[in-house]
Amino acid sequence: MNAPFQARAGLRDPFTAFVCDDATADMLRPVAVEHGWSPEKVNKGGLRNAVQSLSVSASPNILFVDLSESADPLSDINGLAEVCEPGTIVIAAGQVNDVRLYRDLVASGIHDYLLKPFTVDQLRDSFAHAQMILSGPRGEAQVDKPHVMSAVIGVRGGVGASTIATSLAWLLGERSHRSTALLDLDVHFGTGALALDLEPGRGLTDAIENPSRIDGLFIERAMVRANERLSVLSAEAPIHQPLITDGSAFFHLQEEMRNAFESTVMDLPRHMLIQHPHLVHDAHVAVVVAELTLAGTRDAIRILAWLKSNAPQTKVIVVANGVPNGGALEISRKDFEQSIERNIDIVFPFDGKLAAQSAKLGKPLAEIAAGKMNAPFNSLVNMVLSHASEEGAGADADKSGGSKSLVSNLKSMLAKPKAKAA
Repeated sequence: MNAPFQARAGLRDPFTAFVCDDATADMLRPVAVEHGWSPEKVNKGGLRNAVQSLSVSASPNILFVDLSESADPLSDINGLAEVCEPGTIVIAAGQVNDVRLYRDLVASGIHDYLLKPFTVDQLRDSFAHAQMILSGPRGEAQVDKPHVMSAVIGVRGGVGASTIATSLAWLLGERSHRSTALLDLDVHFGTGALALDLEPGRGLTDAIENPSRIDGLFIERAMVRANERLSVLSAEAPIHQPLITDGSAFFHLQEEMRNAFESTVMDLPRHMLIQHPHLVHDAHVAVVVAELTLAGTRDAIRILAWLKSNAPQTKVIVVANGVPNGGALEISRKDFEQSIERNIDIVFPFDGKLAAQSAKLGKPLAEIAAGKMNAPFNSLVNMVLSHASEEGAGADADKSGGSKSLVSNLKSMLAKPKAKAA
């Protein structure tokens, strides 16, 4: 129902409303005339009439629906979504003053919820925002902003890959003004929604269980909106409930996100590379997040070698995360770079205070970072966009990985840190 999906906007009525009372209708009609819409498009009947009418007619660009007579607004809105085409911006009004209901309605795909009685100015503001989204970055602008898909891979658990993925997605939306999808593929323990103070919903688990359902409308309903430009698909599947998939759901999700958004960031657990190697085939950039430890070095070598063999077309960015100030490193940066046979592209210093503040506020680290801590995030988003726009994406892959024995390489590095491994 909601932006950023904008299908066949020119073939639809610009506006339709379904209201429950005369007072709301009398307020809507003059505002509709102000926007050049027909006042006859303000209908009586509320949500039930909306579902009946839209089941046999095309959806408008902007739909106003009154929930005042609905006993179960959330369930009824989901029923409306079944008959609403992708691209319709839904503005709902109702009498229930409940923050949880508001969040649930927004998560279900509505654009705004106006608490009755509302003012004419509130109505105008909501319509103005809806029109701004309709004329936003999708559609013709897509030619100027080709889709960018990036995969963020942690070489080990706990290196902070999810933190960086969330920040990268936020940066692509807020700083680069791209409609962005964050796809968190850690189905049981994902933190993409949690880091943004959102409820993950069942969208991702439903997609895995029913791949045939995945289309533009499903994406529109399943994605949880973090802000105007960032939407999240995450999950917290029950631990006792393994999800068995052949990977087709992930392929369809990537395809639909490529059609609906200007950027996709995949938070990709390393074990997914083994089970579903096709996930990185369409990624323009792979951000490999490592730590400067012996185990981190070993696994960085292995993952970089895997990317070189399985995704040579994908640009690789190596990130060292959580690097403490003042030394005390298990592996020095020089030794790490010598072992992986390429340079570290970006270093994120450790800042426990900033990480704690990010978690408490429910905001991505990049949003609250300032000064020196902000610089690595800016470098990351600039590199991702730069690499994605370049041709010959396999160039950097030649520098990643290595064909030497991993154990020999590491032992040599530790025994003679200033000499190259034989």
